[in-house]
Amino acid sequence: MDTHRHLAVVTGASSGIGRELAKQFATHDFDLIVAAEDDELAAAADELRGLGVQVEAVQADLATADGVERLYGAIRAAGRPLDAAALNAGVGVKGPFADSDLDDELRTVDLNVRSTVHLAKLVVADMVARGAGRILFTSSIAASMPGPYQVTYNASKSFVQSLALGLRKELEDTGVTVTTLMPGPTDTEFFARADMLDTKIGAMEDKDDPADVAREGFEALMAGEERAVSASLMTKLQGHGSRFLPDSAKAALHARMSKPGSAGK
Repeated sequence: MDTHRHLAVVTGASSGIGRELAKQFATHDFDLIVAAEDDELAAAADELRGLGVQVEAVQADLATADGVERLYGAIRAAGRPLDAAALNAGVGVKGPFADSDLDDELRTVDLNVRSTVHLAKLVVADMVARGAGRILFTSSIAASMPGPYQVTYNASKSFVQSLALGLRKELEDTGVTVTTLMPGPTDTEFFARADMLDTKIGAMEDKDDPADVAREGFEALMAGEERAVSASLMTKLQGHGSRFLPDSAKAALHARMSKPGSAGK
């Protein structure tokens, strides 16, 4: 890799917000290590190389400890400081908790929570040791509310949000900054992968553009800001309003949007 550029790692980079975050880094002259589990990663890496930077693609299942360690091995093998890390990989499960598949729920925890802690633990230690670095956690507007019919996902994003905010305070005098990105409904493959296209939220036609979400997240990261609530005005208002609504009201609103079969009703 060309050591005159900065280096960033982006997880969940094969599509959606992660792919757009990687583009933001590339267009701002960062070399990249990008990671995802699926075969789309190769095409994403080729697209990024077309922007004139060097890219290493690591196809790994980050829901496993071996996958995280494989990615971290690639970071160490680069032989240069990691300037920024965008911990973006995530997955969701829809439907009543009593009926959902246990393995799917545990995989959500493993990817959204466990792997985030694992990778953050490794890169934070390196950044603190050299007194510089930037970390972006992709949380969600869902972190601010209970999530009926999506309970594990919302809980996982609440964990990520709390982790990031606590870590930001810990690291405030170290030269390492921590920023959270809190998207609302965004036009990505997330809803199809979570089998949520029959829900009101999954069927919405005016979802946010992942490129806009990524741009706002990148700008907040580079400015060292605490968080970016992206991208539409509706999402920003939802994030602000959630501070004042009781949890029961937020849960009822989420239930109407996420209940299976609610699309078109």
